[in-house]
Amino acid sequence: MLYWSARISDESAKHSQHMLIKGAVQLSQDYLSKQQTGVVIWEDAYHIVNAAEPDESWIYANMTHWLFQNHGFTKSVLIGRDFQVQNIYAYNHSNRWMTQDLLDDLSPAVAKVRARYITSFQRTPSGLFRYTPKNHEAQRSIAETGVVSVNGDPYLFSAAAIVPRVLSITQERVPPVTLVSLAPLRGGKLKDISEMSHLDGFVLADTQSDRSGVGQYQLRSPRGKNVGIIAWQTYLPGSQMLDRIHPFLAFAAFMIAAVVIAVTVFTRQMTKRLAKSESQAVHTARHDALSGLPNRTRFHALLNDTLEQSFEDGTNTAVVYIDLDHFKDINDTLGHSAGDKVIVAVGQRLRRVIPESGIVARISGDEFAMVIKDCKSDEWLEYILDQVQDEIGRPIMIGQRELFASLSMGTAIAPRDGNDPDELLRKADIALYDAKANGRSRRSFFEPNMEQQVQSKDKLSRELRRALNNDELDLAYQPQSDTDARQIVSVEALARWTKADGTIVSPSVFIPVAEESGLINDLGLWILNKACAKAHDWPGMVVSVNVSPNQFKHPRFVEKVLAILSANNLPPQRLEIEVTESVFAGRNDSVLKALRRLKNLGVKVALDDFGSGYSSLSYLRRFPFDTLKIDRDFVSDMNGNPEAEAILVSIIQLGKALGMTVVAEGIETVEQFRFLQAHECHRLQGYFISRPLNENDLTTFLDTFQYVGSAGFDAKTGYPPRLAKG
Repeated sequence: MLYWSARISDESAKHSQHMLIKGAVQLSQDYLSKQQTGVVIWEDAYHIVNAAEPDESWIYANMTHWLFQNHGFTKSVLIGRDFQVQNIYAYNHSNRWMTQDLLDDLSPAVAKVRARYITSFQRTPSGLFRYTPKNHEAQRSIAETGVVSVNGDPYLFSAAAIVPRVLSITQERVPPVTLVSLAPLRGGKLKDISEMSHLDGFVLADTQSDRSGVGQYQLRSPRGKNVGIIAWQTYLPGSQMLDRIHPFLAFAAFMIAAVVIAVTVFTRQMTKRLAKSESQAVHTARHDALSGLPNRTRFHALLNDTLEQSFEDGTNTAVVYIDLDHFKDINDTLGHSAGDKVIVAVGQRLRRVIPESGIVARISGDEFAMVIKDCKSDEWLEYILDQVQDEIGRPIMIGQRELFASLSMGTAIAPRDGNDPDELLRKADIALYDAKANGRSRRSFFEPNMEQQVQSKDKLSRELRRALNNDELDLAYQPQSDTDARQIVSVEALARWTKADGTIVSPSVFIPVAEESGLINDLGLWILNKACAKAHDWPGMVVSVNVSPNQFKHPRFVEKVLAILSANNLPPQRLEIEVTESVFAGRNDSVLKALRRLKNLGVKVALDDFGSGYSSLSYLRRFPFDTLKIDRDFVSDMNGNPEAEAILVSIIQLGKALGMTVVAEGIETVEQFRFLQAHECHRLQGYFISRPLNENDLTTFLDTFQYVGSAGFDAKTGYPPRLAKG
């Protein structure tokens, strides 16, 4: 009975250790998949890798190299929709690691990813396909993980479909581009598995050995090929116990009962130890390492359980999506260490201020989510959210420095807004977007019209992209005269969009949509190219083009501007780039470098809407602009207002003192025109001079203007009159 008990104990220990290794390997693979999520669920990545000519430098900088720098993926490969390798980035500067055998070994995992992606589309009544992942995959990547051999060395891999974050609709289902990222098992990953399992003598071997006391876990590729062996020194409590009592067996037969009890207790302790290690591993997989709060996966499971319980009880449950306002500024100015401390402090305060039955989770980055159970009314919930904002608004001490944080919150309530966890999270996110769009540091409750607005913006974005691809947009040009109104010295190019059905879309509507959807770069370059092409029709005049702050974030913006000037054979001195103060947000030195490069090449740079921001003078000190455009609000407020007139005169004198050309826009009355003329404002722009005109009307206007000379202007028609009126 003693030997039998020892053998059973050893076998149980071996089995427990084997399962522990298996679980640790699986947890490591799952973690690789989570590390990939940031680059595979991303609109920019989806559109770039699916482009006719993918931008390989962008893919390298923002996907493969980023994964290497941040998560240790030493090898990455893009597998296209036709199951062909598109790009390989191997950080040992050799592409020979991707062999046909390796690709064949990876193909079952890639095929599963492609199949799961295809089956995630459901046909809608209109005949289109809606992207509706199963098993809540919209909240995480569609990925398969495993182990393969690369040149004889075992590598962990994660193969994930590159998909957009926003719900998409398409005419036909096509396979996705798949990103396969590999990390070597030897080194850090093997050490992590060893630490999770708490086993001794942990090594990675190529072949199997039958040595006594050595546990072995066989690693197999998706094709079932042997990749390697994880071996460790087995802990055999039964054998150790027998070794200790052998000398005394003949003299201690009467101690058998006590020994059996000892074995039982010892085995139980070992089981508890293994169970504790497994519990710690499970906790790590379900919780955020920084804040200790539940992560996205755990939060989704808790939310699902809560909704089921609230449905049975007939109570209301609130789902709150939270985003820290301007958190990036903290990381940029004080470093990521300070940002991490802010995240921890915010998580602790959220946990402390909500009801005890509530749930708080960290979703990602600076995003949190809460579940508040048994909501008695909207007013009661507003009171709770007021307490949350007040608590977060208290200063956070980072060393000797006080930091102040604020939250934007979006709320959806079950069952009023639905009972499905994914649906509630989506609607809470829509409400959060509304809160941020209306000034941040506030909260919004989901309303049906918010969803309509999101869908409307998505539709408008797709229509704008189609109109841009089909060259269906137009430009209007608003003239600027000199001080004496003797000649037109410049025109400002303005985008106009009239749909095929005759509907006119205001720039104030489609420009923000272009900013949000990432179309602003293409739209801005289209406007710049067309304006430069038409500039030859009006020789001697400067053409002004507004440039969005997002355009300056493009690493090759300056080169694209120069290419457009060269293609249209336009001297740089005839182009004026108009920027607003927002282009300097975040104190990005790359923006200043781009502006200086353009200015040094001869392109004029104008500061638009001067005076509308709180730090205009600091921008004049940081960058020597060629032109200063006075915000139209100062001109519209000047009529009979001594303070407004004094400010206008001061701005004109300031611009002259700094050697800049001063432009006043928004001139609508003869009194405004004469006042600015009396104070020698260099250039004048507004409806009093002329409304924005199309190409043909502008040519007619210029011919008439040159014929009349300094006769003055008719504010109704926008054209100069035939007779001067003084």
